[in-house]
Amino acid sequence: MFGQKLSLKEGAHVFSTRKNGDYNDFIFGVITGIDGRKVGINGVIVNPVGLKNKIEQGKTGERSREILLYPTPDNVVLALVYRIEYENFADVIDLDKDKCDIIPPQVYQMLDGWIRESLSEFLNKVLSLPLGSERDEAKRVLKYRMESLVDKNLKRALYSVCRSLKILN
Repeated sequence: MFGQKLSLKEGAHVFSTRKNGDYNDFIFGVITGIDGRKVGINGVIVNPVGLKNKIEQGKTGERSREILLYPTPDNVVLALVYRIEYENFADVIDLDKDKCDIIPPQVYQMLDGWIRESLSEFLNKVLSLPLGSERDEAKRVLKYRMESLVDKNLKRALYSVCRSLKILN
């Protein structure tokens, strides 16, 4: 097990991207089949529309633009803070044109859980409301949601994002 190189094979968890306008959407899923340089993936494709809007409005820095131009499994959680659109993805990617990185099952579960639990919605609500009672209530709901999460990796990632955004004080 130690030193074993991960390879593309059926059942492996992967991260990929697909061009959408000036930026990339990102895909994460499970390989369902391989035919030469073509890889079938079943998962989710995410369009980080909230972050794209923030960039267009000039409300973000260069790091946000970098996330959308060069998404990786490590930096996409920052795109998931704002509003997203997503849909099921069951398609084939071409390894000659498309990026396809193997990701650990824990990273896949964290990304999948983030989408499934609608955490972007909760975070975006807190961030978009002005200071006051509505925002305080949105923070309470977010905190309750975080405390009710079962997946430890997902809970840790959400806590880390909330701490860095200074929204759970």
